Amino acid sequence: MEIMDYVVEKALILIPVLMILGKMIKQMEIVPNKFIPAILLAIGLGLSLFLLGLNVDAVVQGVLITGAAVFGHQALKQIKKTKDATEK
Repeated sequence: MEIMDYVVEKALILIPVLMILGKMIKQMEIVPNKFIPAILLAIGLGLSLFLLGLNVDAVVQGVLITGAAVFGHQALKQIKKTKDATEK
C-alpha cells in the first residue's frame, strides 16, 4: 500500500502547492528549516479543510498531503545528493 491510495483526488492538487510553498518559505530564510514541515502542516490542514469541508476526513487528508509533500521533497533531495556523489 502506498500513501497515495489514501489521498482523495480532490486533495492531490495540494501536494505540489505545498512543495512550492515550502520552497518559497525556505528561500525567504525567515524561518529555520526545522519549522518548515510544521508550517506546511498548518497550511495543508487549512487548505484541505477549505477544499473538503469541516470534517475529520479533511483533517486526515491534510496530514496525508503534507506528509506526501515533505516526503517527496526529501526523496528528491536524497536522489540529487546521491547523483552528485556518484558524479565525483
